[in-house]
Amino acid sequence: MITTISKFLKEKGITPSVQRIEIMRFMLTHKTHPTVDDIYRELSKSIPTLSKTTIYNTLTLLCDKGAVISFTTDDNTTHYDGVVEEHAHFKCKNCGQIFDVPIPMINNSEPQGFDIQNVEVTYYGICPKCTEYQ
Repeated sequence: MITTISKFLKEKGITPSVQRIEIMRFMLTHKTHPTVDDIYRELSKSIPTLSKTTIYNTLTLLCDKGAVISFTTDDNTTHYDGVVEEHAHFKCKNCGQIFDVPIPMINNSEPQGFDIQNVEVTYYGICPKCTEYQ
């Protein structure tokens, strides 16, 4: 998998390093919409020299190159997502889990004169699992 991730990073114009490969691997294998702190807690176990600054800088680079996306929830927390295809998010107000959901089609035409490059939609409510226990 390391060679696959290394190749993927090179295709995105990113020079692979141990830290970048491991952060990208984490993003591809953890569909939990992690924060910098979440990634640090997990990866610092196997890479003790890893810093939050390195994670933040790597995620910024990965976002700039289109390898991951970032979004901010209602509590001003930035989350990262390895799924870069268009989709919306749903955050459960009870358990805090964030889910990928299909993005709604608001309409099929861009507003006149605007070059829309990104659309962010986040729903807030109660997830099916939490609704089941209410």
